[in-house]
Amino acid sequence: MSVEVRIPQIGFSMQEGTLVEWLVSDGGEVENGAPLYTLELDKAVQEVTSPAAGKLKVHAQTGQAYPVGALIAEIV
Repeated sequence: MSVEVRIPQIGFSMQEGTLVEWLVSDGGEVENGAPLYTLELDKAVQEVTSPAAGKLKVHAQTGQAYPVGALIAEIV
């Protein structure tokens, strides 16, 4: 069973965020609660943690803006 990794809504007015960097490589092992990626908001960059432990399967590229709720990866 996989766990979806989606762009979170951080702040009331957030519509989208730019994926700045994956902190774990595609195919890498990740721990629950460990830093997973960085997300650029209007005027800040925030580290987002992993919602589960397992192997990361990346679906989204860095440098791109994604709307809140967009599927960017899975943890299997």
